[in-house]
Amino acid sequence: MSAAEDTRSKTDDQLKDSLLELKKEQFNLRFQAASGQLENTARVRTVRREIARIKSVRGERNRAPQAK
Repeated sequence: MSAAEDTRSKTDDQLKDSLLELKKEQFNLRFQAASGQLENTARVRTVRREIARIKSVRGERNRAPQAK
C-alpha cells in the first residue's frame, strides 16, 4: 500500500491527529537543525511531504461534496 493510499484510508479524525503530531515533529526538527543537533536530515523532507499529503487528502474530501 502506498503512502497516499494509506493516508486516504484514514478517517478525518485520524488525519487531524496525524497532522497535529507531524506539525509538532516538524517544529522539533527545525529546532534541532538550528542548534546543529539534527542527525537525520532526510526526516525533515519526509515529514514535510507527509503533512502535504494529509492536507491534500483533507482538501479532496472537502471539495468532493461540493462537486456533486
